[in-house]
Formats: sequence, structure tokens, C-alpha cells
Amino acid sequence: MSAKDEFPHEWMDSHAKVAINDGSVQAERPSLGEYNHHHLPLGESSITLEPSALDTDQLFPLMETKLYKRRWVMLFIFSLYSMSNAFMWLQYSIISNIFMHFYSIDTLAIDWLSMIYFLTYIPLILPVMWLLENRGIRDVVVVGSAFNCIGAWIKTGTADPNMFIMTFFGQFVCSVATVYILGIPSRLASLWFGQQEVSTACSIGVLGNQLGIAIGFLIPPILVPNVEDMDELAYHIRIMFYISAGVATLIFILVVIVFQEKPEIPPSQAQAQAQSISADEYSYTASILRLLRNKNFMLLVVSYGLNVGCFYAVSTLLNRMIIEHYPGEEVNAGRIGLTIIIAGMVGSLICGIWLDKTKSYRQTTLFVYLMSLIGMLVYAFTLNLGHLWVVFITAGVLGFFMTGYLPLGFEFAVELTYPESEGTSSGLLNCSAQIFGIIFTISQGKIIDHWGTVAGNIFLCIFLLIGTVMTGFIRSDLRRQKANIQTEVQTVSPADSESSIQDYGATSCSIPWQRQS
Repeated sequence: MSAKDEFPHEWMDSHAKVAINDGSVQAERPSLGEYNHHHLPLGESSITLEPSALDTDQLFPLMETKLYKRRWVMLFIFSLYSMSNAFMWLQYSIISNIFMHFYSIDTLAIDWLSMIYFLTYIPLILPVMWLLENRGIRDVVVVGSAFNCIGAWIKTGTADPNMFIMTFFGQFVCSVATVYILGIPSRLASLWFGQQEVSTACSIGVLGNQLGIAIGFLIPPILVPNVEDMDELAYHIRIMFYISAGVATLIFILVVIVFQEKPEIPPSQAQAQAQSISADEYSYTASILRLLRNKNFMLLVVSYGLNVGCFYAVSTLLNRMIIEHYPGEEVNAGRIGLTIIIAGMVGSLICGIWLDKTKSYRQTTLFVYLMSLIGMLVYAFTLNLGHLWVVFITAGVLGFFMTGYLPLGFEFAVELTYPESEGTSSGLLNCSAQIFGIIFTISQGKIIDHWGTVAGNIFLCIFLLIGTVMTGFIRSDLRRQKANIQTEVQTVSPADSESSIQDYGATSCSIPWQRQS
């Protein structure tokens, strides 16, 4: 595939051409003064550029790039904000039996306190993606953290058996904040982090959300014990709500004061090229349509939705599944959920580091998907053995791969869709996940009620198998990596072009003009 096939023609025409002199390909580049040389390993040999493309097409000029130390501050603040919102998603469902008793509601009503997060996302994601493209990441994060704070304070007044409608409204407001969160990690990573750390940064951004889910599994069973006295129960619920509201308020203040839009100088060549597109050349609607016509991306959208939808269903219904086989084990149900997420956080971080080292997006995604299916099968057939320690182990294995898959999908989507916006591709992935999350949660809940937990978990395994097969059909087209390579290759002789390009995974190219402050 040539460079012209990958980037808008208007963008291509605005960059320098390749001068072919004396049998070599030399990219013209601007003079940027003195610079330091760094060496960058460039991924797997499966990511190849055809020599003819280098001989006949245009190469982009090298641009100045810079890594700022404050990128880690931006990532930390976002992770805190995401953590707070994710905690409030699960603070009801992990002790669903207690809240069902407190508010005198049925299982479907308590499940909707979780599923409202999924339902809200679907109609709001397109306008929020538009806001992200037209107003920037800072405005989106500020607005989202404001919704998160407001929703948390609404819920502080709902520790009363007659206030279920108001607590549902507070949960709805918090769910709006989720729309301003889930598509941010890949966007934030691309805006602030260099090529060799962008996948790790995305994984850390997802870790913030996972940490919030982990706290949501662990803290509510501790703060809200299963007691019969309604006044005492209301007191414990009120304490939990005030703690979450206070944390959300501090995070909102921190976001307003500290969080920034983007660095003055881009962190990578690919990001520098993406930012060189003028507003007049970019169309949000056209970008959406291009993504919908991208067959590889659409396969990933569906397969990602199947995997993450299964994760959402397991998380929402975990308390019901554990209590059915281990009555009175609300605290251990939370600990099992914590095990799933902690293992997933380790998996996410390892996958992010692995991607930065190897750039093997398709292979890694397929392997992790397959292991998620195997983990779900093992979990399904061991849940009813009567040994909690077995459940802890199988849940940890399931979480390592299923939760670890989350940042893989984001980063693979960015590679398949570059130079389209990271926020747009992530938004479509998450929209698919929310749709399947609602379908799977309701369906699995009904199956569990009629045929038990084994049947409900086998139901999810069937769709994980479908997702695994779909992932195998995705063709690896790593456009962002190619963009970085095209700007970094400075001189390639025709005699050496094939070996030097196809085998670049075992070599490194010199990258000028990158400095760190």
C-alpha cells in the first residue's frame, strides 16, 4: 500500500517530495538547527513497506518532536478521574442483594443501575466525539469530571428506602461522565507520548478505569455490611456516598487547575503529521464514513464489543453468581471481582509494554482473545465446585486476559485507522461494547434465573468464540507505524531497499530532532 493510499491527498501535497539522485532516495527536510540522535527499534518484520512505494511516492519530512515530563502528570490526573467514575459504576451491583433489600427492588432494577452506563453511552458518543475533535481533550475532560462530581453529590441524598428514583438519576448523571472518559486513553497517549511508549501510556490510562472497578468491587462490601436494621444500613450507605463525592470533587478541582490540552511540540512524527492537517481539510462526518468503510476496523469493532460486552456482563452479575453458590459471601464476591481487575491491570500493562517493544498488534490481540475464551470456559465449569479458592484462581486467569484486552483494542484500532482521530475510533469501539454489554447483561441474567450460572457463562463463551474467529480475519495494516517509518527513513539505495525495509524489525533508524525536557 502506498503512502497516497493511506493519507488524504491534500495533506500529502503539502509535504516535501522525495528527490531521487544517483540511485538513492533522499527525503528533503527543513533545517531545525542542532539536534540529538536517538535510535528507535521499529517493530516486527510483518509491518513492511513495499520498496516501490519508497521509489515512487512521497516521503514526509522529519519534523521536530519533543517529550515533556509533564505528560505523566496529564496521564495521572486522567487516570484518577477515570478511577472515580468507574468506582461509582459498580458500587451498587457488587452488593446488589443489599440494595435490593434496601430499596425493595428486583434484580432487573438493580442491574439497570449498572446498565445505565451502557445505555447513556450509545446516543451521546457521536456528539461527544464531535466535541473532542472541535474543542479538544481538555474541554472534554473538564466537562466529564464536572458531570462525575455532580452525579456523586446527587447520590449523597439518596440513602433512604424511598429515594430509588433519585439514586437512579444520580447514577445517570455519572454515566454521562463515562462518555467523556472511555475514548480518551488512546487520544491522550498519542497527543503526549512518543512512539516507543504510546501503547504503554494507553494501557496506564485504561488502568485508571480498571483500578476504579477494582475499588468498586472491594470497598462497598466493606463500607456497607449486610445488616437488617434499615437506619444503620442507611448510615453506612450515606458514608460511602459522601466519600465518593468528596473524592470526585477533589479530582474535578485538580482537572480544572492542572490538566492541559496538548504539548507545544508533538511527541512523535506520526502525531506531527496528524496535527499538520488544517481544520479546513478535516471533516468529522467524512472521518466517520471512512471508518465505517474500513473493513478491518469494523471487524475489530464487533469483536471488541463482544469481548468487552462479556466483561461488563460478568462484572455486573458477579455478586449474583457468587451468592448463588456461596450464600453470605458478599465480601468474598467483592474480593473475587478485585482479583479479576488486579490480574487484568497486570495483563494490560504487560500487553502495553509488549506492543511498544514488538508492534505485533494482530498476533497479540488474537492470542489474548483466545486466552479470554479459554479462561471463560474454565471459570464457567469451576464456579460451582464449592471451593472459593478455585474461583479466585480461575477468576484471576479470566481477568488477566479479558481485562488485559481493553487497551489492545484501542491501540490496534489506532493503527488500523491512522490518521483518523484516536477519539473517534475509540468511541466507536466503546459504543459497540456498550450495546453488547446491555444485551449480554440482560440475556445472561435471564439465563441464570432460569437455568443457572453454568448456562449463563456458556452463553458468553459462544460469543467469545465468534469474536476470536473474527479477530483472526483482521488484516494487520499498521498505518501509524508506517507513517513513523516513512518520515524516519532518510536514505535507501535501490540495491538495499528490499532487505532494509522488510527487515527493519531487526534494525534501527536514526531519528533526529527528538529531545526530552
